[in-house]
Amino acid sequence: MDVETMRATARRLLADTAEPPSPEDLETLTLQLRGHIMVAIPEVEAARHRLPKDDIPGACALACVGEARLRLGTTPHNDTLPARIAHAQRLARIVNALCDHHENLRPD
Repeated sequence: MDVETMRATARRLLADTAEPPSPEDLETLTLQLRGHIMVAIPEVEAARHRLPKDDIPGACALACVGEARLRLGTTPHNDTLPARIAHAQRLARIVNALCDHHENLRPD
């Protein structure tokens, strides 16, 4: 799992200095974020399953995986650029959260 690339993609939408993407760039970013989520879900699940069942960080990671799956099934509220950007930002936050869980669940 390429956490650095995933986080860089998310930063393009979430950084304080991020410029709004063009519609074409937004489409590309959204597809990249969806792909990152699809890659990260099984990685986080696998890391979680190496832990005891009562592990609290592991339980949090599984909750995040559930939220990520829900986000994959959503679409923008409408086809305006602001709605599409907001949707992509939600995906970017999920990517960051999955990366956080992946890093937190790694064995030391």
